[in-house]
Amino acid sequence: MAVPSFQSYFLPILKFLSDGKEHTLREAYIVIAEIMKLNDEDLNEMVPSGTQRKHNNRVSWAGTYLKKAGLLESTGRGKYRITSEGKKVLELKLDNIDNRFLKSRYPRFKDFHEVKPKLETDKSEEIITEELNPDELIEITYQKMHNDLAIELLEAVKKYHPSLFEQLVVDLIVAMGYGGSRKDAGEATQRTSDEGIDGLIKEDKLGLDVVYIQAKRWENSVGRPELQKFAGSLEGKRAKKGIFITTSSFSKGAVDYVSRIEKKIVLIDGEKLTDLMIDHNIGVSEYKRFELKKIDWEYFNEG
Repeated sequence: MAVPSFQSYFLPILKFLSDGKEHTLREAYIVIAEIMKLNDEDLNEMVPSGTQRKHNNRVSWAGTYLKKAGLLESTGRGKYRITSEGKKVLELKLDNIDNRFLKSRYPRFKDFHEVKPKLETDKSEEIITEELNPDELIEITYQKMHNDLAIELLEAVKKYHPSLFEQLVVDLIVAMGYGGSRKDAGEATQRTSDEGIDGLIKEDKLGLDVVYIQAKRWENSVGRPELQKFAGSLEGKRAKKGIFITTSSFSKGAVDYVSRIEKKIVLIDGEKLTDLMIDHNIGVSEYKRFELKKIDWEYFNEG
């Protein structure tokens, strides 16, 4: 089973805290997982950014929502205790507690939880934001904007003059720490007749080792024969390592071939290329920045 929506955590957390004692989120992670019968695969499921386990994230946000409704109170950093109102809700013997119930009963929670519009994902499916916590909304929105940018970026790479492709390959190589200076990397690469780039670049600034690079602005998938030629070229260039970049993709045969040969060849397809360009600010620029903050419990616990 997959990790349930974070609203499914409301009632189990309230029941866990029904003894009136102070409990930590760390305790809740373990107990709630047992209550909800989550297996190891469920518990290892990560949020989209890969920075936190989804189960832990939902326990944490469920606690925040119950606190906003007045059913729990914070007693310290990551610590909660049930309130008298929380005990009253448990006395109702409900089968489920969700945002709709909390908004209908507690005006301050309704103010906190504004109705949000539907969000369309990259799979063209509508996800009701009621089912998502704020972290998930931010991450899904960020991922969608990232994917849209990557698509637009790849279209630009394919559309504009081949000289721009040569420039971005050199800029990316240098930004990633290869090729020495931009001047060195630029001199080491040259445009080929098939809208590609061919070159021998430094792996480090001192040039102790070299990497052979080919980059092809292609629409068709790069197959095994091309990779065999590339691997053979490494010998002539006295290179043990190579990077093959394409704006398209690699066939299964090409990927399998590279995984079985002795020489180290890194494959960068169109999707990976745009991810690297975004990560290293090649062809993109920052236009907006948000800073999210949370309460510092150590400050309030001092003295």
